[in-house]
Amino acid sequence: QVQLVESGGGLVQPGGSLRLSCAASGSIFSIYAMAWYRQAPGKQREFLARVVSGASPNYADSVKGRFAISRDNAKNTVTLQMNSLKPEDTAVYYCRAANSYGVGNWGQGTQVTVSS
Repeated sequence: QVQLVESGGGLVQPGGSLRLSCAASGSIFSIYAMAWYRQAPGKQREFLARVVSGASPNYADSVKGRFAISRDNAKNTVTLQMNSLKPEDTAVYYCRAANSYGVGNWGQGTQVTVSS
């Protein structure tokens, strides 16, 4: 079983940047893909970015060109660099790890608030 812990959230002004990190532990060798999602109050969880070994990352249109996902296999971490943040980006951000069968689990989430 994989355990995931997100960090790096906080308060940032519109147009600012923030970097989120997700540390994986446990059965890390079972991880095939890692991804970031977010969920605002009263809304469904939204896919943001995903990285799979041997492939280029893919992004949701809402964050394409602003967010960048990267995976450090040696450190068992995945990061989400967020630039040009907007108030609409305010949400709890979650990390997800999945195996090659698509079965995954979630971290606890980290709050990101974009406000002036």
